[in-house]
Amino acid sequence: MRQMIKIEARCKCKVLGVLLFNLFTFLPLSAQRVFTLQQIKDSALQNNFAVRSARYGVEAAKQQRKEAFTKYFPSVSGTGLWFNANKGMAQTTMNPSEFIPSSLATSLAASLPAEALAALGNPVSISMMKNGTIGSLMAVQPVFAGGQIINGNKLAKVGEDVSRLQLQLSENEVEKTAEQYFWQLVSLQEKMKTVEAVDTLLRDIYKDVDVAVRAGVAMRNDLLQVQLRQNDIQSQRLKLQNGISIVRLLLSQYCGLRDTSFTISFQTGLSEKVQSSARSKDACYQRDARMFNVQCLQEYQLLQKQVEAANLQKKLAVGQNLPTVAVGAGYNYHNLLENNHSFGMVFATVSVPISDWWGGSHAVKRKKIEHQKAVEQLEDHTQLLMIRMQNAWNGVEESFQQLLLAERSIEQATENLRLNRNYYRAGTSKMSDLLEAQLLYQQSLDKHTDAFADYQNKLLEYRQATGQ
Repeated sequence: MRQMIKIEARCKCKVLGVLLFNLFTFLPLSAQRVFTLQQIKDSALQNNFAVRSARYGVEAAKQQRKEAFTKYFPSVSGTGLWFNANKGMAQTTMNPSEFIPSSLATSLAASLPAEALAALGNPVSISMMKNGTIGSLMAVQPVFAGGQIINGNKLAKVGEDVSRLQLQLSENEVEKTAEQYFWQLVSLQEKMKTVEAVDTLLRDIYKDVDVAVRAGVAMRNDLLQVQLRQNDIQSQRLKLQNGISIVRLLLSQYCGLRDTSFTISFQTGLSEKVQSSARSKDACYQRDARMFNVQCLQEYQLLQKQVEAANLQKKLAVGQNLPTVAVGAGYNYHNLLENNHSFGMVFATVSVPISDWWGGSHAVKRKKIEHQKAVEQLEDHTQLLMIRMQNAWNGVEESFQQLLLAERSIEQATENLRLNRNYYRAGTSKMSDLLEAQLLYQQSLDKHTDAFADYQNKLLEYRQATGQ
């Protein structure tokens, strides 16, 4: 009875030990974060510097548009001045006798003493505005400025639209790069799985050959060939481990991840619906017209904004050579004549740039040329965008067919490996044939991995090219 209790206690301790071992063994693995492709792209859009910089550009353009809107309102300015000169700014000398009429001079001569009459004949120096204070407050409302204010606001709005389109392009580029890193990591990890499977296969072949060599039905050279192939597999494993480590570092830096201890989640299954529904789900593809619509592309919209901006700049150049009319009102104060004086006024101004018409006419012609250049550039780049969209779709179709061929190649290579292994066991095939079949099997798996990653990248390029 005691012996049974001891055996049961030992069993419980062993079970507890196994559970604790498994807990501490797999705890770090469970603590690793698992990212999907969408999570990787969202993290890149949130943390990448290029996107943040583009967002700053949008905010700056928004403030510039608001700044241009203030030009519709009156401009108010205040001026204050205090001065103290070493002598009066207004000085003169006057003779009082020159301002006395002859009729008054006779009466003054009879009533004033001789000393006073003599003083009236001496010159008197007058000095004014040696110090003082001046202040004014003015408000000027532009009435007509040759369309510069209206077109300036429109140009600022175009600039804001351009910054938003550039933000979308930056987001597209960041998503593209992040997804390329993602599928590159997927490809390397899948190749690592292939290496592990081939390593397991070679170990099984090594056991079979070792038994045959000991039985004297096979040569030791066959065993050495298997060992050489195993060494090659180990070399491939090291290269893949280094490649996975580098891509993880790149993906972590690009997406703003805190560390590289993460795993990725993806599906390698491929459906025929992907290829057949790609165009039907594409908003930028018109099935009836059998042609792509480039108007939904950010690149095309940027070109349109470039034409619009060139047209507005041409109008601004014209407006700079037109008269400007403004009205205003102001309040002024000064004490220049030793007493406080304030007054208000209203005024109107008309400014005609007469001497600028000569150079301004050439500026207008230059802006017209730039506008025409932008129009022709729009037409040329539209055709290039159409070609890019069609080429992207051709790449999707080609990569899809390559992926189907790679899947069939795996089936054929698997059957070829099975047959050669059976032939070698039966003694009707050489070890070199078996290892060649193993190599073809590994190559077919690697080609399938590359074809799958290439297909995903082609789909990405197609979505980018069609503005999805």
